[in-house]
Amino acid sequence: MTANTVVGVPAETAGGERRVALVPKVVERLAARNISVVVEPGAGSAALIPDDAYVHSGATLGDPWSADVVVKVAVPTDDEIARLRAGAVFIGFLAPLTQPEKAQALRAAGVTAFAMESIPRISRAQSMDALSSQANVGGYRAALVAAEHLTRFFPMLTTAAGTVPPAKVLVLGVGVAGLQALATARRLGAHTTGYDVRPEVADQVRSVGAQWLDLGIEATGSGGYARALTDDERAEQQRQLAKAITGFDAVITTAQVPGRTAPTLVTAEAVQGMRAGSVVVDLAGESGGNCELTSPGAVVVEHAVTIAAPLNLPATMPEHASELYARNVAALLDLLVAKDGALALDFTDEVVAGACVTGQEV
Repeated sequence: MTANTVVGVPAETAGGERRVALVPKVVERLAARNISVVVEPGAGSAALIPDDAYVHSGATLGDPWSADVVVKVAVPTDDEIARLRAGAVFIGFLAPLTQPEKAQALRAAGVTAFAMESIPRISRAQSMDALSSQANVGGYRAALVAAEHLTRFFPMLTTAAGTVPPAKVLVLGVGVAGLQALATARRLGAHTTGYDVRPEVADQVRSVGAQWLDLGIEATGSGGYARALTDDERAEQQRQLAKAITGFDAVITTAQVPGRTAPTLVTAEAVQGMRAGSVVVDLAGESGGNCELTSPGAVVVEHAVTIAAPLNLPATMPEHASELYARNVAALLDLLVAKDGALALDFTDEVVAGACVTGQEV
């Protein structure tokens, strides 16, 4: 391995994916660390980053697949994995819990792979937490999607014709995306309420000016996630939510359990009980959806209620989403590359070991 590590940035090929793994500002930061960057021509075009911007930041344009380290956003295709050379390092989203065959293919190709979603949730790794950075983008956009489809105003308006009360927005699942959705909806003037089975996040909900919905069901899991509910807990949750939801104009759902089908929080009965013109925005569509009537990737109307389940919302804001993701990648590279610019994979480091899905056995 040369002392100067080369990082390759391919163009994303997944449908609708507009993000890019590194942005020019981060390329400059890596150059200061004696890390060279090769960018595939046009890799940043969907994020409105021209090739010239990469060149001016110190990158070269060329074939990224022969680099020492290849960084991507979306899960690689089989064809992309085949283009990686044996002994290379791959960094990107890999869906290790739902697409284990990708790790198997990378292992067979002799590639050491790091999954961005496997970064340990510890304080020292916060700067590398791509799940959180992208969830912030998704939560922000979810509130805008709700406002777009709602047939009523979000803020209170006082006019010569009278006063219009603010919309009432309920967010189910208050992780990073949920908190950002609450904060954004409140900035738009809505009256906001948050719900989660983890009671410890109640203070976070109140910190963004929202009220806390307490249903008396607690299911704190490990790693900052909620555990799966028992059948009895799930039935009681659905019963209570069906009653509570009828009082809200917009419901944004974000609840997911890693590696599992998303829990059903909004039943068909609950939707039927909502006021005509109301909205459900389901951010869990990729894992089955939190709403019983969700059609992943589509907008449907049931019982005069609009149900939107947009997929990959971060890709709809490629400029900032790419910038945040690139910072996450650069922070991980800081652990993988020594001061002299050479790759130095230290698997005694809990972050390095935790994020690695294949290669430690080599």
